[in-house]
Amino acid sequence: MPEIQPPIFLATAIEAAIRAGDVQMANFRGDMQVDKKGAIDLVTNIDVAIEREFRAMVAERFPDHVVLGEEFARTDAAQDVPRYCWVFDPIDGTTNYAHGLPIFCCSVALEHDGVPVVAAVYDPNRRELFTAERGQGAWLNGEPLRVSSSATLIDSLLVTGFHYNIHRDPGELMAIFTAFITRARAVRRLGSAALDLCYVAAARFDGFWELKLQPWDVAGGALIVEEAGGIVTTVNGAAFGSRKGSVLATNGRIHDEMLGVLRSVC
Repeated sequence: MPEIQPPIFLATAIEAAIRAGDVQMANFRGDMQVDKKGAIDLVTNIDVAIEREFRAMVAERFPDHVVLGEEFARTDAAQDVPRYCWVFDPIDGTTNYAHGLPIFCCSVALEHDGVPVVAAVYDPNRRELFTAERGQGAWLNGEPLRVSSSATLIDSLLVTGFHYNIHRDPGELMAIFTAFITRARAVRRLGSAALDLCYVAAARFDGFWELKLQPWDVAGGALIVEEAGGIVTTVNGAAFGSRKGSVLATNGRIHDEMLGVLRSVC
């Protein structure tokens, strides 16, 4: 049985996610500073401000806990596995946010020895709060979540994302994308891995895959999918870990079929 976590952990994740959403909306489509971390990888002053506030919250409440966040992480920090680690994305979907596209969220997860145990993902545009606690279930605004019942790819709606190196290395991504669009009912791309995962948990999508992800992209959403009855692995079928760099999340019924497609291309 999973270790029961103190209620304050989930309460903190929820508080932080909602607070981040409030800050996001207060500044959305307003004046903001947008900088580049790479050719197409953006960061705004709002990302930085939200993460700084979250780090202060954790330092005050849990001084022995570590924070792994997108904007202040060391280059090697994603490989560390502290006993208690908060994995935080202040704005998942920063490119959307910077362009005024209302598809973004905040993602918060607490990992215990590298395993996500609580999660909160908040979409302030739709006022949707996705939460989960390991062994206790997943919820959307307090209502239980359950993955879809689609049993074949041709009857499934999939979602994916493209990593920031796509300009330099598009071949593999395009081959995988082509393989799925010719086998599934349809494939979408929203620009927020955390929301993609939550939408699998909510039965809005049947499956999601993506390569070259960071822990803060997937730690929270993966737990929400698992607690909604889905299956989460890497794209090669290995056991999921937020630091393994890829994810395949499904309703479970189409997992093997999606793995087969991935293995035929990768």
